Amino acid sequence: MLIRSMILASVLVTGIAHAVEVPNPLDQERAKARPLVIVARTEADSTLSTLKKSLEDPAQKKAFDERNMVLYTIVGITGQRDGKDLEPQSTMSLIRGLKPGMIIDKAKVFLIGKDGEIKYKSEGEADLDTLFKTVDALPPAEKTLQAQAQPEPAGTPGTPNKSGKPAKPAKPVKALED
Repeated sequence: MLIRSMILASVLVTGIAHAVEVPNPLDQERAKARPLVIVARTEADSTLSTLKKSLEDPAQKKAFDERNMVLYTIVGITGQRDGKDLEPQSTMSLIRGLKPGMIIDKAKVFLIGKDGEIKYKSEGEADLDTLFKTVDALPPAEKTLQAQAQPEPAGTPGTPNKSGKPAKPAKPVKALED
């Protein structure tokens, strides 16, 4: 009996130790897009419904897309990215990353820059024109972040690597003999 309980305890401890933290979805957007996050208690929230109706207008939607913005909505504990449901773990990671606090009456609106920093934060009403002006006022240095985020290609044989020496070509694989 003691051995069984020891095995069970070790399996539980190992399972907890290998638990993986789900990355924040905003980290995946860094240097690619400007997330607009709306955190509301209910779907009937006035801020949420106003911004969604504004985005139904083709001109507003085009302006939204031209600024590389992405809409995240969190209603209660359910999250969406551009109308597509997020996994519950991703939603919780997003909430932990923003730390919106208690949502009592009004929704909270966050505009995140390409650098991952909060550029605009509001509680209650927020219109797209104000958000667009905030994005347009961002420094041009933020626009170069996308170019910097591209990974460097790995060195190919014969081309210099980071130390300036040419990379060694790979050895050919010998066939196995029976």
